[in-house]
Amino acid sequence: MLVATTDSLPGYEICEVLGEVIGITARSNNPFAEGIKSLHGGTNPKMFESLTRWREEAVERMAQNARHRGANAVVGMRFDHRDLTAAWIEICAYGTAVVVAVKPSGAHAAPVAAAG
Repeated sequence: MLVATTDSLPGYEICEVLGEVIGITARSNNPFAEGIKSLHGGTNPKMFESLTRWREEAVERMAQNARHRGANAVVGMRFDHRDLTAAWIEICAYGTAVVVAVKPSGAHAAPVAAAG
């Protein structure tokens, strides 16, 4: 599954737009519960690992939703987040599910197969 923050993919043409797809993950707003609070002060490297993992989880859920709609790519991907309550935060990846094909170089282009 190709996922890009750009609205187009060099070397590909968008054959069909399937619509918006989202992927959401919700996490505790409690750093102790998430295991990322350092008791020694300063910044805990685990925090960065956790934030990266949570965003990757949201992107993977978005890609799964795109696959279920028949897409082989997502363009215009963005992130958003919000506090749901004092205890929970939402991380959302969203974009446009599309079917893309390699731009033809004289031959008829076929859609790119969706990966895994």
